[in-house]
Amino acid sequence: MLFKLSIKNIKKSFKDYGIYFLTLVLGVAIFYMFNSLDSQEAMLKVSSSMSELIKLMISMLGMVSIFVAIILGLLIVYANYFLINRRKKEFGIYMTLGMGRRQISKIILLETIFVGVISLIIGLICGIFISQFMSILVAKLFEADMSNFTFVFSKAACIKTCIYFAVMYLAVIIFNTFTVSKYKLINLLNAAKKNERVKIKNPILSIAIFIISSSILAYCYYKVTAGIHTLDTVNKLIPIIIMGVVSTILIFWSLSGFILKVVQQLKNVYLKDTNMFVLRQINNKVNTTVIGMSVICLMLFITITILSSALSLRNTMQRELKEMTPVDVNLNKTANLPEKYVNKSGKEVIYTKKQIEDSKLSIQDTLKNNEFNINVLKDIVEIPVYATNDLTVGKFLEDKLDEIKASFPHLAYDMPEEIIKISDYNKIAKLYGIEEYNLNDNEYIMVCDFDGFRNIRNKVLAQKSIINIAGKEYVSKYNECKSGYIEMSTSHVNTGIILVPDNCNLTEDIKERYFLAANYNTTSDEEKKEIENYMRSKDSGFVAKLNENGIDIDGMTKIVIIESSVGIATIVTFIAIYLGIIFLIASSAILALKQLTESSDNKQRYTILREIGCDEKLINKSLFIQIFIFFMMPLALAIVHSVFGIQFALNLMSSFASKDDLIPSVIATVIIIGGIYGVYFMATYQGSKRIIKEK
Repeated sequence: MLFKLSIKNIKKSFKDYGIYFLTLVLGVAIFYMFNSLDSQEAMLKVSSSMSELIKLMISMLGMVSIFVAIILGLLIVYANYFLINRRKKEFGIYMTLGMGRRQISKIILLETIFVGVISLIIGLICGIFISQFMSILVAKLFEADMSNFTFVFSKAACIKTCIYFAVMYLAVIIFNTFTVSKYKLINLLNAAKKNERVKIKNPILSIAIFIISSSILAYCYYKVTAGIHTLDTVNKLIPIIIMGVVSTILIFWSLSGFILKVVQQLKNVYLKDTNMFVLRQINNKVNTTVIGMSVICLMLFITITILSSALSLRNTMQRELKEMTPVDVNLNKTANLPEKYVNKSGKEVIYTKKQIEDSKLSIQDTLKNNEFNINVLKDIVEIPVYATNDLTVGKFLEDKLDEIKASFPHLAYDMPEEIIKISDYNKIAKLYGIEEYNLNDNEYIMVCDFDGFRNIRNKVLAQKSIINIAGKEYVSKYNECKSGYIEMSTSHVNTGIILVPDNCNLTEDIKERYFLAANYNTTSDEEKKEIENYMRSKDSGFVAKLNENGIDIDGMTKIVIIESSVGIATIVTFIAIYLGIIFLIASSAILALKQLTESSDNKQRYTILREIGCDEKLINKSLFIQIFIFFMMPLALAIVHSVFGIQFALNLMSSFASKDDLIPSVIATVIIIGGIYGVYFMATYQGSKRIIKEK
């Protein structure tokens, strides 16, 4: 009998709570998808560095999955809480007919198991098929050869998904049993007649708390944007986060204390149509779900911020890769090695006579002396780079040093500035296809393309800054930094290079390093990879062999930069999408389940509206407005949070992400959130409309 009753209840649940089952299915499918990527990784032909990045991404997704499982587990428990509350009267009837709490617990246990198994099966089927498209996406993002791509079922991901969801449902079963054990017959039978207890708040106190919490939020917004330079440690950031969370809770707490009172003063609004009914319903919902609304708001904030920031990061890196990798290889070699020096860890480093002599040679001479096949390179440009302790970052910023130190106390002010002769720089610029410059004998140019440092330097350059090199003074040709760089990178990270006239007396003793830029002597991708292996391989690469012999040559290649950039951007994007979608589904589902449950509890109120003359169109309108406001309240505050949160995230990632790429990223985020959030909203509205029509 209990089995048949459970089956009947499940059929009814599918009809009444499709959103709950949809959420479970989506949770299972997404969990499987993001944990099955390792099954296709072996099928993809990628370089060794790409393979390592894919393995890193899979490992990170595995760790993130633990957090995702906790979120989904809490969501399932939360959803079951409302589902059971919605059925209090039903359980009261069971107890009136002679059923004990143990039998009711068995019914719920069977229903939970059936629902879990059905959701798991459907979710796995969906996840298995959708994961094939996910694998194709991974292959495209990592530029992999898909010739060996096949339809793959990940046994490991399936087992992992089953285990994680079994643990979640075990928690649900324990929670349900505990909940049922506390039920009393009189409370169950009268559940439909009872409202959640609402304490009337003092409007004046509510307004005061709203103003205070809003002021605290404004302070937090300031600290993470204009005042971000003061948040240079985690310990300074944590209090701001705590204040933001507490203020969010207090805003929702205070809203329910005065919004109704304010609207009541607007008679034309309050007494129009069913606005009186709608506002009281909304007031009660906010009043009884302060913590829930706050949590949902924060989850939506995290979703918007991480999706927008991650997509902006990827867009920036893709856009800048072509610009920042104009040649195939950069090589660096330290010049003028001393006999010995003490490194930052306090350890004394002693160089051999061979190393010291080699440090006086150019990179090309070193390569030739060590039997390097120079014919694998073309378009070779090599220049010396100078640096002196007489001109450090601190000395360059001297006029503004105290002001800048107050805002940026942890910059390396004792780091020597790099100096390059104008003709040498122009050789590199011509090879790279970037702007070349001219100088008079008494002028210099500061070349910098890292936004954060450029703004600092511009404060000094705005005053026509004068510097002294080798006993001669030079004045800045421009009152701002000019764009430029010499070393390839994933993005604009040049913090500053001083360009001086060719007649500047830069002596050998201040030569810091040699820098070489070149292309591979081929146009074939396959041959480029062969040269790359010859240059960079950990085991057989020529540069690695030089380093083993104590010759200090380092460098970066276009292939490595592109692979690492693509890999980092893809990893960040995947994790952001994974967490973002889970948070979004959780937020939407909680709101939807809460509203559906309240619609069920409030059927009598809608019946009264019909009896006093309200037509269905007006009732549906009032329901729509309720649900719309209920869904929009946490989203609206989350959007405000996100405006400042995204700026904070982009400031932290200023070396990699640009605000110029923010608009398309925000548009993509709006589409994702609007799609999922909108589907849940419309499903909630349609479900609630059907519930309030039931007799």
